[in-house]
Amino acid sequence: MREKVGSGFPRQHRRVLKRTALIGAFVLLSAGKKPDAYAPAYAPPPPPTHANGGIFQASHGYAPLTSGTRAASVGDLLTIVLVERTQAAKSAVATTGRKGDIALAPPREGPLALFRPQEFNMGGSNAFDGKGQAAQSNSLSGEITVTVAEVYPNGTMLVRGEKRITLNRGDEFVRIAGIVRQSDVTADNRIASTRVGNADITYSGRGEIARASRQGWLQRFFSRFSPF
Repeated sequence: MREKVGSGFPRQHRRVLKRTALIGAFVLLSAGKKPDAYAPAYAPPPPPTHANGGIFQASHGYAPLTSGTRAASVGDLLTIVLVERTQAAKSAVATTGRKGDIALAPPREGPLALFRPQEFNMGGSNAFDGKGQAAQSNSLSGEITVTVAEVYPNGTMLVRGEKRITLNRGDEFVRIAGIVRQSDVTADNRIASTRVGNADITYSGRGEIARASRQGWLQRFFSRFSPF
């Protein structure tokens, strides 16, 4: 009787239920956490090598004579020049019309002679005129230095990196990831962003300015269901 509680469960079972509830709450909170939109992966440092000669030293890294000091290995750096500029425009016009008339001439003799001719005139018409237009443009310029994260067998390289700028009213982030060709890299390790394949460019920020330019949560809720 001492092991019983007011709810009718033994004390040992009650402890098990409490622990199970805590574990379930922890799992739900962990599952609801969203991953970062972009987590930059830095290339692992290459293993140290020993010098194997008085002229050629592998510890200083190997670069073919034809490529010079261009980025070609995991961990190398190169600068991406952002020259993004896109413009899009779309317009649509639709016009429809329809009109119909019916006229019947009743006989002058017989039962239908009581109706006047104008009572047998019918007509109908409808019209529709619709127009739509949309335009969008954006541009992004600057430079960002990224790291070679992986080199594929065909010679292309996966690069990624980010630049974080902390201001007095918030933070600004520039993140980029994509695939580049070694032949597109210039002698000073630069490449235009238009030459980056599968480019994923993100420019965002957080802080007072970012919060001020965003609608409040209540306004966003009503805007989602508002028909106006």
